[in-house]
Amino acid sequence: MSVPLSKVRKLGNTYYLSGELGFSAPGVLAEGGVAGQTKQALENIKATLAGEGLTLDDVVTATCYLVNPSDFGAFNEVYASYFGDPKPSRTTVGIELMLPEALVEITVIAEGK
Repeated sequence: MSVPLSKVRKLGNTYYLSGELGFSAPGVLAEGGVAGQTKQALENIKATLAGEGLTLDDVVTATCYLVNPSDFGAFNEVYASYFGDPKPSRTTVGIELMLPEALVEITVIAEGK
């Protein structure tokens, strides 16, 4: 299914990325539960940023959606390993995602030079 959105939009030096699920290939969610999907979502974000000449160090804020609040520890462990200091500001909420098999979705805003 095609979704009507832009993967990334730029306004001035600010980059807004659409929510990223843990797809390892089109229509295929990464294995390994929430940890595997979180890692893959962050790798996908990293690749999108690289395409714009940015890195995860340029991320200023993230909004993270978890299906199961009990997965917060595993999610947080993987998430923390991707960001240096200072870490981006972040909001994490429990929510039902549009794709029933998806366990996490992450969207970020980054600041370019």
